[in-house]
Amino acid sequence: MPASTTLRDVIGLPQELPRLGESALIMIDFQNTYRTGVMRLEGAEEAVAAGARLLAAARAAGAPVVHVVNDGGEGTPYDIRAEIGEISPEVAPAEGEKVVVKQFPDAFHATDLADTLKDLGVGVGLGGDLVIAGFMTHMCVLFTAQGAFNRGYRPTVVAEATATRPLAAPDGSVLPSDVLRDASLTTVSDLFGTVARTVDELLAATPVS
Repeated sequence: MPASTTLRDVIGLPQELPRLGESALIMIDFQNTYRTGVMRLEGAEEAVAAGARLLAAARAAGAPVVHVVNDGGEGTPYDIRAEIGEISPEVAPAEGEKVVVKQFPDAFHATDLADTLKDLGVGVGLGGDLVIAGFMTHMCVLFTAQGAFNRGYRPTVVAEATATRPLAAPDGSVLPSDVLRDASLTTVSDLFGTVARTVDELLAATPVS
């Protein structure tokens, strides 16, 4: 069966990847939470390594960077006051990079992320490109991309810099993590934004002058 036409095609939204140096990078929940213990994700180490490459490229390109962390409260795997909830050292914020604390999957909901982007000179519509990476693909990455789209930004998710976990499907079968990840990214690319498969694919949209 041939692939269906995407909603982006129907509406006439652009499919081109943005230039990294003309975007803001949103690093979502790159916390130790997902590298150990009950929430450890398949592919987390590879995603962190890709995230580190993406972060280095964004800094080199002069792109503004915002880090987002999920605070689930003391004693949880998302406790930002404990080592388990800290941002992994490979992608830790540099001096001056803003950290936004959230408690919902959409990093825009009940946070100052939109105000932070405005302060960084990132507006909605023209000039509103956001590059998104992090954890988990099916949850905070997907819903932040949706939230960005709903607010007039143009999000792009870097697939290899995300990961998720296997989950039980409604019929009782187990949905493998790679299938859930691909389905989530397909949801993004159907309407909410574009998807770069790799960091290198995104960087190819930013030719060296």
